[in-house]
Amino acid sequence: APFTMTLAVFFRSTPLVTGKRLGACLAPSVTPVLSTVRVDMQIRSKMTKTKKRRIIKNRKKAADALRGVFPPKPVGFIDKNTPVINSIPREERLAISQAEEEAAAKELNDKLAVKKEPLRRFHFDGLQMSDRVRKLFDLSNGNQKEVVAAQKQRGMQLFQIREGDTGSSAVQIIALTTRIQQLQTHFRKHKKDKHGKRGMDALYVRRRKLLDYLERKDFEAYRKVSKTLGLVR
Repeated sequence: APFTMTLAVFFRSTPLVTGKRLGACLAPSVTPVLSTVRVDMQIRSKMTKTKKRRIIKNRKKAADALRGVFPPKPVGFIDKNTPVINSIPREERLAISQAEEEAAAKELNDKLAVKKEPLRRFHFDGLQMSDRVRKLFDLSNGNQKEVVAAQKQRGMQLFQIREGDTGSSAVQIIALTTRIQQLQTHFRKHKKDKHGKRGMDALYVRRRKLLDYLERKDFEAYRKVSKTLGLVR
């Protein structure tokens, strides 16, 4: 206590000093004490609260293991040493996959073989009209935007779950692929359109997410879409 009071009085009555000036002002017997205090203040313990909790948890686990009590396994946990029972050979799996692909291709060819009335401009489909009017509304007289929209509509009809379906995953993938192909044609001519390339990258990401979702939820539809569009996954 006397030493603390002496230091307090000294620092109140003495201007700010640092380094060698502080050692010169103090008595020789006080300087080693101050250096020891400063070193003790700089030492910080490496034992944090998180480490203490981890050590206590590990000790508890070791004690439970000695008593034969182990923590519960997570849901769906499969031990790596579990034997595989009733596994299908690779040749049989390849044969099943090939048969399913052939069935999907046959179904798609049947849909393409059905003759439908060609699409008209301004959605004038299924109407009774004369040959001169029909020729006027033919897509050959339309602009590029109308032709691309008709191609997208025809592709979406192949994978529709019901009449007028525009929101299922397969239909959305077809629509995005049509838009991507249109942009690819655009970039062959306009190679410095950087902003458009950024938009096309966003379309790639959207299509990949939809394909991932379709692969998880409906693998058969995913197989048909990927094979039809020639997407390498």
